[in-house]
Amino acid sequence: MSERTVGIVGGGRVARILLGGWQRAGRSLTRIVVSDIDRNALQLLHKEFPSISVAQDNQQSAAQDIVLFALHPPAFPGTLEEVKGSVTPDAIFVSLAPRWTMSQICAALGGFNHLARVIPNAPSIVNKGYNPVSFSNDLRPEARAEVLSLFAPLGTCPEVVEDTLEAYAILAAMGPTYLWYQLYQLTDLGCEFGLGREAAETAVAAMVSGAVATMTDSGMGGDAVMDLIPVKPLASLEPTVREAYASVLSGLHRKLKG
Repeated sequence: MSERTVGIVGGGRVARILLGGWQRAGRSLTRIVVSDIDRNALQLLHKEFPSISVAQDNQQSAAQDIVLFALHPPAFPGTLEEVKGSVTPDAIFVSLAPRWTMSQICAALGGFNHLARVIPNAPSIVNKGYNPVSFSNDLRPEARAEVLSLFAPLGTCPEVVEDTLEAYAILAAMGPTYLWYQLYQLTDLGCEFGLGREAAETAVAAMVSGAVATMTDSGMGGDAVMDLIPVKPLASLEPTVREAYASVLSGLHRKLKG
């Protein structure tokens, strides 16, 4: 893997998460080229990760051995057209976004089909990511192993059916946004109640870890788990929150599936 070069098309949040996770894990790559039309974004990224190369020309990052396409779906048509002549025949092209299927990407790249799709999530920046991956039928086993090796330092990278990737985007990729504001609010309240910041963060983190372990490891059903604590101060809000999850996220899933 250390002999292969990596290009990242798009210098936004996803690029920063990947670079931060590799840096934290001590993962050394021979050459990383990040491209973006936003010069300021590239300058900030290069300042934080001085070992990378940056370019405003997306064709430079698309010419590397492994190409990570880290753009939002609306930017796919124009940028895929822009870079399709730069992707080398032996390259591996990895999409990091929902909605665009491998068959659509293959068509946009003029038949190039050495493809993978990964749905990255933000905890990859601390090597705790959950990044499902799907491979095209034409991607050889050794190339699949290269993709898995690239993402291994970032956390778990299970191979899944492509048709499920949009569901993972809503659960794993966007999931932290449903929880983080609540966890920060709890931490702030802990400080107001007399705990120091470190003590409040430790308590909240341990609570979340234990709650998930109880959900997955107790062998109990959902109702039994939720009945372990008799006092539920926010019970009156639960129907509203459940309805918001059901309506908003179901609608988003339908949109992503096109």
